[in-house]
Amino acid sequence: MTASDPRGTLLVPYYEHPAVRPAEWRALLAAAPRLHSVVLNPASGPGERPDPGFAEVAAGLRAADVRVLGYADTDYGRRPHADVVADLDRHRDWYGVDGAFLDQAASGPGELGYYRGLAAAAWGAGCRTLVLNHGTLPHPSYARVADVLVTFEGTWQTYRALRPAPWDGAGAKLCHLVHGVPPGAGFDALARARGADLHCAVPGAGDHPWGTLPHGLEAAD
Repeated sequence: MTASDPRGTLLVPYYEHPAVRPAEWRALLAAAPRLHSVVLNPASGPGERPDPGFAEVAAGLRAADVRVLGYADTDYGRRPHADVVADLDRHRDWYGVDGAFLDQAASGPGELGYYRGLAAAAWGAGCRTLVLNHGTLPHPSYARVADVLVTFEGTWQTYRALRPAPWDGAGAKLCHLVHGVPPGAGFDALARARGADLHCAVPGAGDHPWGTLPHGLEAAD
């Protein structure tokens, strides 16, 4: 696992096409020193064919020493292993990603074997940073499977009222992804106080919150 090297603390899922939001992608690139990683998600995964726009932004981020994580859905351990691995291979071959962001990750111990298998396949394919997005606190054993565990994904209203459970896992960084966050909400300090090594707070809400940039990274007009 290599997620311990010092870089920024923002793990950014930004799900917009570079041709549609070029200024926003430029803003992400300009913020490179603040970024831990950016999730690349052309079409709820790598898509059916290479997309030159995403290939270009991925190359720019890598050149700026930002991890690029290829998005793949795992459907809480129900998606066939081979399908997830095929997505990761396409991300690597088409976009040169150096990490993986496995979404809808199960959190119970019964699925550990499934994710251990995916982790082995990802590392064997050259993945250097593996992120599991549980969206909630998983079984502590997952800390030995991935480099980063997303232990919260949800609204600011829910996050602010949350009473965090104790965490006794070791070996992985924790990340909180929060949407619907108003400017000046004090999210960064709260995330640190709750043990999040990495985080992302965006103003977006509704069905597609990750089409907005984190506060402080807004694109120039």
